[in-house]
Amino acid sequence: MPTIDHIEAFADELTAIRRDLHAHPEVGFEEVRTSGIVADKLTSWGVEVHRGLGGTGVVGVLKGKGTGSKRIGLRADMDALPMEENTNLKWRSTIPGRFHGCGHDGHTTMLLGTARYLAETRNFDGTVHFIFQPAEEGLGGARAMIKDGLFNQFPCDEIYGLHNAPDMNHGEIAIFPGSAMAAADFFDITINGYGAHGAMPERSKDPVVIAVALAQALQTIVSRNVNPLKSAVLSITQIHSGSAYNVIPGDAKLCGTVRTFDETIRMLVRERMRAIAAGMAIAFDVEIKVDIRDGFSVLINQEEQAKVIEQVAETVVGKENVFTKSRPKMGSEDFADMLHAVPGAYFWLGQEGSVPVHNPGYYLDDKILPIGASMFARIIETRLPVAAHG
Repeated sequence: MPTIDHIEAFADELTAIRRDLHAHPEVGFEEVRTSGIVADKLTSWGVEVHRGLGGTGVVGVLKGKGTGSKRIGLRADMDALPMEENTNLKWRSTIPGRFHGCGHDGHTTMLLGTARYLAETRNFDGTVHFIFQPAEEGLGGARAMIKDGLFNQFPCDEIYGLHNAPDMNHGEIAIFPGSAMAAADFFDITINGYGAHGAMPERSKDPVVIAVALAQALQTIVSRNVNPLKSAVLSITQIHSGSAYNVIPGDAKLCGTVRTFDETIRMLVRERMRAIAAGMAIAFDVEIKVDIRDGFSVLINQEEQAKVIEQVAETVVGKENVFTKSRPKMGSEDFADMLHAVPGAYFWLGQEGSVPVHNPGYYLDDKILPIGASMFARIIETRLPVAAHG
Protein backbone atom coordinates (compact mmCIF):
# COMPACT_ATOMS: atom_id res chain seq x y z
CA MET A 1 0.00 0.00 0.00
CA PRO A 2 1.99 3.00 -1.23
CA THR A 3 0.80 6.61 -1.03
CA ILE A 4 -2.97 6.98 -0.76
CA ASP A 5 -4.67 7.20 -4.19
CA HIS A 6 -7.22 9.68 -2.86
CA ILE A 7 -4.38 12.03 -1.89
CA GLU A 8 -2.48 11.44 -5.13
CA ALA A 9 -5.62 12.54 -6.98
CA PHE A 10 -5.24 16.09 -5.63
CA ALA A 11 -1.43 16.16 -5.55
CA ASP A 12 -1.32 18.91 -8.17
CA GLU A 13 -3.49 21.09 -5.93
CA LEU A 14 -1.12 20.47 -3.04
CA THR A 15 1.80 21.53 -5.22
CA ALA A 16 -0.03 24.74 -6.15
CA ILE A 17 -0.70 25.52 -2.47
CA ARG A 18 2.92 24.82 -1.53
CA ARG A 19 4.33 27.01 -4.30
CA ASP A 20 2.01 29.86 -3.37
CA LEU A 21 3.16 29.66 0.25
CA HIS A 22 6.75 29.53 -0.96
CA ALA A 23 6.35 32.69 -3.02
CA HIS A 24 4.90 34.56 -0.01
CA PRO A 25 7.08 33.54 2.97
CA GLU A 26 6.46 34.93 6.44
CA VAL A 27 8.83 34.69 9.41
CA GLY A 28 7.98 33.71 12.97
CA PHE A 29 4.84 35.24 14.52
CA GLU A 30 4.18 37.11 11.25
CA GLU A 31 2.42 34.24 9.47
CA VAL A 32 -0.79 36.22 8.93
CA ARG A 33 -1.34 35.36 5.28
CA THR A 34 -0.19 31.77 5.74
CA SER A 35 -2.43 31.09 8.73
CA GLY A 36 -5.31 32.73 6.87
CA ILE A 37 -4.89 30.34 3.95
CA VAL A 38 -4.66 27.39 6.35
CA ALA A 39 -7.83 28.45 8.17
CA ASP A 40 -9.74 29.02 4.92
CA LYS A 41 -8.73 25.65 3.48
CA LEU A 42 -9.67 23.79 6.65
CA THR A 43 -13.01 25.57 6.85
CA SER A 44 -13.80 24.74 3.21
CA TRP A 45 -13.30 21.05 3.99
CA GLY A 46 -15.58 21.12 7.01
CA VAL A 47 -12.85 21.14 9.65
CA GLU A 48 -13.57 23.12 12.83
CA VAL A 49 -11.02 25.95 13.01
CA HIS A 50 -9.51 27.78 15.98
CA ARG A 51 -7.10 30.68 15.50
CA GLY A 52 -4.82 32.81 17.66
CA LEU A 53 -2.95 30.26 19.77
CA GLY A 54 0.65 31.35 19.98
CA GLY A 55 -0.23 34.48 18.02
CA THR A 56 -0.66 33.20 14.49
CA GLY A 57 -1.18 29.51 15.25
CA VAL A 58 -4.12 27.54 13.86
CA VAL A 59 -5.74 24.37 15.20
CA GLY A 60 -8.20 22.31 13.18
CA VAL A 61 -10.46 19.80 14.91
CA LEU A 62 -12.00 16.85 13.07
CA LYS A 63 -14.08 14.04 14.52
CA GLY A 64 -14.31 10.69 12.77
CA LYS A 65 -16.89 7.94 12.72
CA GLY A 66 -18.09 6.29 15.92
CA THR A 67 -17.79 7.42 19.50
CA GLY A 68 -14.09 6.94 20.14
CA SER A 69 -12.60 9.30 22.73
CA LYS A 70 -8.93 9.06 21.75
CA ARG A 71 -7.34 12.27 20.42
CA ILE A 72 -4.25 12.53 18.25
CA GLY A 73 -2.32 15.68 17.31
CA LEU A 74 -0.55 16.20 13.99
CA ARG A 75 1.76 19.21 13.81
CA ALA A 76 3.30 21.27 11.00
CA ASP A 77 5.37 24.46 11.24
CA MET A 78 4.52 27.47 9.06
CA ASP A 79 7.36 30.01 9.34
CA ALA A 80 10.05 30.98 6.86
CA LEU A 81 13.62 32.14 7.49
CA PRO A 82 14.95 35.74 7.49
CA MET A 83 17.32 35.10 4.58
CA GLU A 84 17.55 35.59 0.83
CA GLU A 85 16.63 32.91 -1.67
CA ASN A 86 19.13 32.14 -4.43
CA THR A 87 17.19 29.94 -6.85
CA ASN A 88 15.70 30.55 -10.26
CA LEU A 89 12.41 28.83 -9.51
CA LYS A 90 9.30 30.38 -11.02
CA TRP A 91 7.72 30.36 -7.56
CA ARG A 92 10.75 31.80 -5.74
CA SER A 93 10.21 34.20 -2.85
CA THR A 94 8.66 37.54 -3.79
CA ILE A 95 9.65 39.12 -0.47
CA PRO A 96 13.27 40.31 -0.01
CA GLY A 97 14.99 38.81 3.00
CA ARG A 98 12.35 36.11 3.46
CA PHE A 99 12.73 32.52 2.25
CA HIS A 100 11.19 29.13 2.99
CA GLY A 101 14.71 27.74 3.24
CA CYS A 102 13.73 24.93 5.59
CA GLY A 103 10.68 23.56 3.80
CA HIS A 104 8.03 24.54 6.32
CA ASP A 105 5.81 25.48 3.38
CA GLY A 106 5.98 21.80 2.47
CA HIS A 107 5.16 20.63 5.98
CA THR A 108 2.14 22.95 6.13
CA THR A 109 0.93 21.68 2.76
CA MET A 110 1.35 18.02 3.74
CA LEU A 111 -0.80 18.53 6.83
CA LEU A 112 -3.41 20.36 4.76
CA GLY A 113 -3.45 17.37 2.43
CA THR A 114 -4.00 15.05 5.37
CA ALA A 115 -6.81 17.24 6.69
CA ARG A 116 -8.59 17.25 3.33
CA TYR A 117 -8.31 13.48 2.94
CA LEU A 118 -9.51 12.71 6.48
CA ALA A 119 -12.36 15.23 6.17
CA GLU A 120 -13.52 13.60 2.94
CA THR A 121 -13.20 9.98 4.12
CA ARG A 122 -13.64 10.07 7.93
CA ASN A 123 -12.23 6.55 8.05
CA PHE A 124 -11.21 6.84 11.70
CA ASP A 125 -12.87 6.72 15.11
CA GLY A 126 -11.75 9.52 17.43
CA THR A 127 -10.58 13.12 17.11
CA VAL A 128 -7.70 14.62 15.15
CA HIS A 129 -6.15 17.96 16.08
CA PHE A 130 -4.31 19.54 13.15
CA ILE A 131 -1.77 21.87 14.75
CA PHE A 132 -0.26 24.55 12.49
CA GLN A 133 2.50 26.15 14.53
CA PRO A 134 4.17 29.55 14.03
CA ALA A 135 7.75 30.53 14.77
CA GLU A 136 9.66 27.25 14.87
CA GLU A 137 12.94 28.87 13.80
CA GLY A 138 14.28 29.79 17.22
CA LEU A 139 11.47 32.08 18.37
CA GLY A 140 9.59 29.62 20.57
CA GLY A 141 6.37 29.05 18.65
CA ALA A 142 5.69 25.68 20.28
CA ARG A 143 6.10 27.13 23.74
CA ALA A 144 3.86 30.06 22.81
CA MET A 145 1.07 27.71 21.72
CA ILE A 146 1.46 25.58 24.84
CA LYS A 147 1.43 28.68 27.04
CA ASP A 148 -1.80 29.78 25.35
CA GLY A 149 -3.40 26.50 26.41
CA LEU A 150 -2.89 24.28 23.35
CA PHE A 151 -3.12 20.99 25.20
CA ASN A 152 -5.71 22.25 27.68
CA GLN A 153 -8.10 23.28 24.90
CA PHE A 154 -7.12 20.49 22.53
CA PRO A 155 -5.91 17.54 24.63
CA CYS A 156 -3.87 14.94 22.77
CA ASP A 157 -3.14 11.37 23.79
CA GLU A 158 -0.23 11.35 21.36
CA ILE A 159 1.28 13.65 18.76
CA TYR A 160 3.32 13.35 15.57
CA GLY A 161 5.49 15.63 13.43
CA LEU A 162 7.87 15.38 10.46
CA HIS A 163 10.62 17.18 8.57
CA ASN A 164 11.89 16.95 5.01
CA ALA A 165 15.43 15.62 4.64
CA PRO A 166 17.62 16.55 1.61
CA ASP A 167 20.38 14.33 3.03
CA MET A 168 18.24 11.24 2.39
CA ASN A 169 16.94 9.75 -0.86
CA HIS A 170 13.46 10.50 -2.19
CA GLY A 171 10.81 8.58 -0.27
CA GLU A 172 13.08 7.27 2.47
CA ILE A 173 11.86 7.65 6.05
CA ALA A 174 14.00 7.72 9.17
CA ILE A 175 12.63 7.21 12.68
CA PHE A 176 14.27 6.08 15.89
CA PRO A 177 13.28 6.15 19.56
CA GLY A 178 14.99 8.12 22.29
CA SER A 179 16.94 11.36 22.08
CA ALA A 180 16.77 12.25 18.39
CA MET A 181 17.64 15.96 18.22
CA ALA A 182 19.73 18.18 20.48
CA ALA A 183 18.74 20.84 22.96
CA ALA A 184 19.72 24.34 21.87
CA ASP A 185 20.84 27.43 23.74
CA PHE A 186 21.38 30.78 22.06
CA PHE A 187 23.83 33.33 23.47
CA ASP A 188 24.78 36.99 23.23
CA ILE A 189 28.06 38.12 24.78
CA THR A 190 28.64 41.88 24.97
CA ILE A 191 32.11 43.31 25.63
CA ASN A 192 32.02 46.88 26.90
CA GLY A 193 35.54 48.22 26.25
CA TYR A 194 36.85 51.72 25.64
CA GLY A 195 37.24 53.24 22.20
CA ALA A 196 40.11 55.30 20.82
CA HIS A 197 41.83 56.36 17.60
CA GLY A 198 43.09 53.43 15.56
CA ALA A 199 46.57 54.94 15.63
CA MET A 200 46.56 55.19 19.43
CA PRO A 201 45.54 51.70 20.66
CA GLU A 202 47.27 52.23 24.04
CA ARG A 203 44.44 54.62 24.95
CA SER A 204 41.80 51.96 24.37
CA LYS A 205 40.50 48.83 25.96
CA ASP A 206 40.13 47.16 22.58
CA PRO A 207 36.96 45.04 22.44
CA VAL A 208 37.92 43.58 19.05
CA VAL A 209 41.09 42.00 20.43
CA ILE A 210 39.15 40.77 23.46
CA ALA A 211 36.40 39.34 21.24
CA VAL A 212 38.95 37.38 19.20
CA ALA A 213 40.61 36.02 22.35
CA LEU A 214 37.27 35.15 23.91
CA ALA A 215 36.06 33.40 20.76
CA GLN A 216 39.15 31.21 20.76
CA ALA A 217 38.89 30.48 24.48
CA LEU A 218 35.24 29.44 24.21
CA GLN A 219 36.24 26.79 21.66
CA THR A 220 38.21 24.99 24.39
CA ILE A 221 35.05 24.24 26.38
CA VAL A 222 33.96 21.30 24.25
CA SER A 223 37.49 20.06 23.49
CA ARG A 224 38.82 20.34 27.06
CA ASN A 225 35.82 20.10 29.39
CA VAL A 226 33.25 17.80 27.80
CA ASN A 227 33.73 14.03 27.93
CA PRO A 228 34.85 12.99 24.42
CA LEU A 229 32.24 10.21 24.46
CA LYS A 230 29.47 12.80 24.92
CA SER A 231 28.20 15.27 22.33
CA ALA A 232 28.30 19.05 22.44
CA VAL A 233 28.67 21.86 19.93
CA LEU A 234 29.50 25.52 20.62
CA SER A 235 29.38 27.70 17.53
CA ILE A 236 29.99 31.44 17.38
CA THR A 237 27.92 32.56 14.41
CA GLN A 238 28.10 36.35 14.66
CA ILE A 239 30.74 38.94 15.57
CA HIS A 240 29.71 42.60 15.54
CA SER A 241 31.99 45.55 16.20
CA GLY A 242 33.29 48.74 14.69
CA SER A 243 32.23 51.15 11.96
CA ALA A 244 35.40 52.81 10.62
CA TYR A 245 38.95 51.96 9.52
CA ASN A 246 40.65 54.30 11.99
CA VAL A 247 38.42 53.93 15.05
CA ILE A 248 38.86 51.31 17.76
CA PRO A 249 35.25 50.73 18.81
CA GLY A 250 33.93 50.87 22.33
CA ASP A 251 32.14 47.55 22.30
CA ALA A 252 31.88 44.20 20.54
CA LYS A 253 29.32 41.42 20.50
CA LEU A 254 29.58 37.67 20.02
CA CYS A 255 26.49 35.58 19.26
CA GLY A 256 25.99 31.90 18.70
CA THR A 257 24.48 28.61 19.76
CA VAL A 258 25.20 25.60 21.97
CA ARG A 259 23.82 22.12 21.24
CA THR A 260 23.76 19.27 23.75
CA PHE A 261 21.86 16.06 24.55
CA ASP A 262 22.71 15.83 28.25
CA GLU A 263 21.40 18.35 30.79
CA THR A 264 24.55 18.01 32.93
CA ILE A 265 26.75 18.90 29.95
CA ARG A 266 24.37 21.72 29.05
CA MET A 267 24.89 23.23 32.52
CA LEU A 268 28.65 22.62 32.32
CA VAL A 269 28.95 24.52 29.03
CA ARG A 270 26.91 27.44 30.37
CA GLU A 271 29.02 27.58 33.55
CA ARG A 272 32.31 27.49 31.65
CA MET A 273 31.14 30.19 29.21
CA ARG A 274 30.34 32.52 32.09
CA ALA A 275 33.56 31.68 33.94
CA ILE A 276 35.78 32.26 30.90
CA ALA A 277 34.03 35.55 30.14
CA ALA A 278 34.42 36.67 33.74
CA GLY A 279 38.12 35.80 33.64
CA MET A 280 38.58 37.70 30.40
CA ALA A 281 36.82 40.71 31.91
CA ILE A 282 39.30 40.75 34.78
CA ALA A 283 42.31 40.15 32.54
CA PHE A 284 41.44 43.01 30.16
CA ASP A 285 39.80 45.30 32.75
CA VAL A 286 36.46 45.53 30.91
CA GLU A 287 32.85 44.55 31.49
CA ILE A 288 31.58 41.43 29.71
CA LYS A 289 27.89 40.52 29.87
CA VAL A 290 26.77 36.98 29.03
CA ASP A 291 23.16 36.22 28.12
CA ILE A 292 22.40 32.53 27.51
CA ARG A 293 18.83 31.56 26.58
CA ASP A 294 17.16 28.16 26.56
CA GLY A 295 15.95 27.84 22.96
CA PHE A 296 14.92 24.21 22.52
CA SER A 297 14.62 21.08 24.63
CA VAL A 298 16.04 17.71 23.63
CA LEU A 299 13.64 16.04 21.19
CA ILE A 300 12.75 12.61 22.57
CA ASN A 301 10.79 10.07 20.53
CA GLN A 302 8.77 7.64 22.59
CA GLU A 303 9.28 3.96 21.84
CA GLU A 304 5.61 3.17 21.17
CA GLN A 305 4.97 6.07 18.79
CA ALA A 306 8.31 5.56 17.01
CA LYS A 307 7.22 1.98 16.34
CA VAL A 308 3.92 3.24 14.95
CA ILE A 309 5.76 5.45 12.45
CA GLU A 310 8.03 2.56 11.46
CA GLN A 311 5.08 0.25 10.80
CA VAL A 312 3.08 2.88 8.92
CA ALA A 313 6.11 3.90 6.86
CA GLU A 314 6.60 0.32 5.71
CA THR A 315 3.09 0.39 4.19
CA VAL A 316 3.60 3.79 2.53
CA VAL A 317 7.18 3.67 1.19
CA GLY A 318 8.16 0.01 1.63
CA LYS A 319 10.24 -1.66 4.33
CA GLU A 320 13.43 -1.20 2.33
CA ASN A 321 13.05 2.58 2.58
CA VAL A 322 12.55 2.75 6.34
CA PHE A 323 15.57 3.43 8.56
CA THR A 324 15.37 2.93 12.32
CA LYS A 325 19.02 3.07 13.37
CA SER A 326 19.87 6.62 12.36
CA ARG A 327 22.19 8.65 14.53
CA PRO A 328 20.82 11.57 16.59
CA LYS A 329 21.06 14.98 14.93
CA MET A 330 22.78 18.00 16.47
CA GLY A 331 20.11 20.19 14.92
CA SER A 332 17.21 21.24 17.14
CA GLU A 333 13.45 21.39 16.73
CA ASP A 334 10.91 23.06 18.98
CA PHE A 335 8.42 20.23 18.44
CA ALA A 336 10.54 18.84 21.30
CA ASP A 337 8.52 20.97 23.71
CA MET A 338 5.27 19.41 22.51
CA LEU A 339 6.83 15.97 22.96
CA HIS A 340 7.70 16.89 26.55
CA ALA A 341 4.00 17.55 27.13
CA VAL A 342 2.51 14.69 25.10
CA PRO A 343 4.00 11.31 24.09
CA GLY A 344 4.75 11.10 20.40
CA ALA A 345 7.40 10.92 17.71
CA TYR A 346 9.04 12.91 14.93
CA PHE A 347 10.35 11.48 11.67
CA TRP A 348 12.32 12.53 8.58
CA LEU A 349 11.17 12.21 4.97
CA GLY A 350 13.82 12.08 2.27
CA GLN A 351 13.58 14.11 -0.92
CA GLU A 352 15.43 14.67 -4.18
CA GLY A 353 18.13 17.32 -4.15
CA SER A 354 21.26 17.58 -2.03
CA VAL A 355 21.26 21.29 -1.13
CA PRO A 356 20.87 21.42 2.67
CA VAL A 357 18.16 23.31 4.50
CA HIS A 358 19.02 26.90 5.51
CA ASN A 359 21.10 27.23 2.34
CA PRO A 360 20.07 30.03 -0.11
CA GLY A 361 19.83 27.44 -2.90
CA TYR A 362 17.64 24.95 -1.02
CA TYR A 363 14.44 23.78 -2.67
CA LEU A 364 11.68 21.41 -1.61
CA ASP A 365 10.82 18.40 -3.77
CA ASP A 366 7.06 18.66 -4.38
CA LYS A 367 6.87 14.92 -5.09
CA ILE A 368 7.11 14.22 -1.35
CA LEU A 369 3.92 16.16 -0.54
CA PRO A 370 1.59 13.15 -1.07
CA ILE A 371 4.02 10.92 0.85
CA GLY A 372 4.00 13.16 3.93
CA ALA A 373 0.22 13.59 3.76
CA SER A 374 -0.23 9.82 3.39
CA MET A 375 2.05 9.15 6.37
CA PHE A 376 0.03 11.42 8.63
CA ALA A 377 -3.26 9.98 7.33
CA ARG A 378 -2.18 6.35 7.81
CA ILE A 379 -1.02 7.14 11.34
CA ILE A 380 -4.54 8.35 12.14
CA GLU A 381 -6.26 5.40 10.48
CA THR A 382 -3.89 2.99 12.25
CA ARG A 383 -4.19 4.52 15.72
CA LEU A 384 -7.89 5.39 15.49
CA PRO A 385 -9.36 2.39 13.67
CA VAL A 386 -13.05 2.22 12.87
CA ALA A 387 -14.58 -0.75 14.71
CA ALA A 388 -15.73 -3.56 12.44
CA HIS A 389 -19.45 -4.23 12.56
CA GLY A 390 -20.84 -7.62 11.72
